[in-house]
Amino acid sequence: MRNYERDGVLPPAQRTPNGYRRFTELHVKALSAYLALITGHGYAASGEIMRAVNRGDIDTALRTVDQGHALLQRDRETLDAVERAVATLTGTRPQPQSQKAVPISVLAHRLGLQPATLRKWERAGVLRPARDPVTHYRLYLPDDVRDAELAHLLRRGGYRLDHIAGVLRRVRDAGGAEPLAASLRQWRQRLTERGRAMLTGAARLADYVDAANRLAV
Repeated sequence: MRNYERDGVLPPAQRTPNGYRRFTELHVKALSAYLALITGHGYAASGEIMRAVNRGDIDTALRTVDQGHALLQRDRETLDAVERAVATLTGTRPQPQSQKAVPISVLAHRLGLQPATLRKWERAGVLRPARDPVTHYRLYLPDDVRDAELAHLLRRGGYRLDHIAGVLRRVRDAGGAEPLAASLRQWRQRLTERGRAMLTGAARLADYVDAANRLAV
């Protein structure tokens, strides 16, 4: 509790005449809100939210909450796109028409990553881009783009690069997506759990904000 107060995630505690901290029901609500937020938003964002609330900057706190929900929505959209790719791999959807290869800068922009990240994934065996025969620049064919999208999703799900490389290797070798499908099911469940945790965190944060406002009146 002292550490949480020091870090600003709890409001300052009153002191008794002999110097002991006096924690109140308000601190219990603050702690409950912080711990609930962590499950949905992570430690860093939850700390930012609580510190903003404790200094009276509600707009900043809500902006951080909104960013967490936007990131969750982006993950859902990415998962949807990857599941469509899996459906193509398993033959349940028609094969897409051939597309031109794209350079590393275009793929990195599409995924919201730095080109250095894609090069790191290549060194880890996750990606295997072709090379332009003249310039030797990396070129990502449609299958490479698909692999990069799959890798991006699994990476966001907390999987290590060696695990991702193994999944994609099995998909390529077997010509199917069964290993990946299991990972996608697990990740969708994790997204659902994260969304529910955000709801719980929002409710407890609102309870804490209301209690703090009542005391301020």
